[in-house]
Amino acid sequence: MEDRIVLRNVMKLTGEPMDLVIDLGTLIEIAEPGQGDGAVIDCTGMYVSSGWIDLHVHAFPELEPYGDEIDEIGVKQGVTTIVDAGSTGADRIDELLASARDAKTNVFAFLNISRIGLERVDELSNLAWINRQAVMDAISTHGDLIAGLKARISRSVVGESGLEPLRVARELSVETGKPLMVHIGSGPPDIEEIVPLLEANDVITHYLNGKKNNLFNDNMKPLSVLRDAIARGVQLDVGHGTASFSFKVAEAAKSHGIHFDTISTDIYRGNRLNGPVYSMANLLTKFLSLGYSLQEVIDGVTVNPARWLGMPELAHMKVGEPANLTLFSVQDQEVTLVDSEGEERVSTKTIMAEGVFARGEYIKC
Repeated sequence: MEDRIVLRNVMKLTGEPMDLVIDLGTLIEIAEPGQGDGAVIDCTGMYVSSGWIDLHVHAFPELEPYGDEIDEIGVKQGVTTIVDAGSTGADRIDELLASARDAKTNVFAFLNISRIGLERVDELSNLAWINRQAVMDAISTHGDLIAGLKARISRSVVGESGLEPLRVARELSVETGKPLMVHIGSGPPDIEEIVPLLEANDVITHYLNGKKNNLFNDNMKPLSVLRDAIARGVQLDVGHGTASFSFKVAEAAKSHGIHFDTISTDIYRGNRLNGPVYSMANLLTKFLSLGYSLQEVIDGVTVNPARWLGMPELAHMKVGEPANLTLFSVQDQEVTLVDSEGEERVSTKTIMAEGVFARGEYIKC
């Protein structure tokens, strides 16, 4: 790869073409189309945004079923920054973050409050697996890379522990200054007991799941605890996953003005290869098909997660700063989209990841 390259005729989200000139990994010029000087990469028909951020992935490949290789769910998906959502607790967070050093994708993590992480899928069923000092030590060592604490609060995870793991997580959040990402799913605990324990900047992931214990009543109207949570600054994250995204719930949420903050995949090897997630681009296509604008959809993987992470620079596309970019197209191509319940929708537009510029390198998707 040449030191100085030109991404020629790439488009802003408004459709306006331009040339981006990158020298030694730094964006040095935004030029008129056809005017940039350097080794040309023809990007005609492609949009550009700051690098996509996926706030909920599972990137510890040794774990089954919830694991995958970092770059397989990162740059190869058009995603330049991932946040592992609690694959590891204090026992193995060192290993996860060490593996990230060799990746082309930027990696952050939510620390599972259970020290064993996802070595078991009932990691909060035994309160002895929550070691407060181990959590504190992990954050002391890796605080810059740990974005928050993860607690999966659903029946299969907590077992007889009920709400107690969430109460402990809340205390750890206060002690460490790290917000919570809370997985919601089948009860008990009941959703109306869980949500009031969440505070500003905490994240509800899987907020569009179609399980009985979800955030909408039988008439598909949002629960008052959801509206109250939004009012006090709790963030809503998609976290599609294998079992946590419903078109019907997503349509109801949109009709009632319940808007996502961040669009994330909850991707790992199984649902990447076999669906229903497949890719970030496939998920973004789902939100485009729901009637959200391209700007809203892309904000859900750029501006909004960058702001939540406290790293607005990840969403910059400014001259003089390192190039952190995703190139993508919107094709007039019919695609059948499938949610976590087997429901299908047909979209006439398809978002496709085309390439990224990350860590000083252009990588084609």
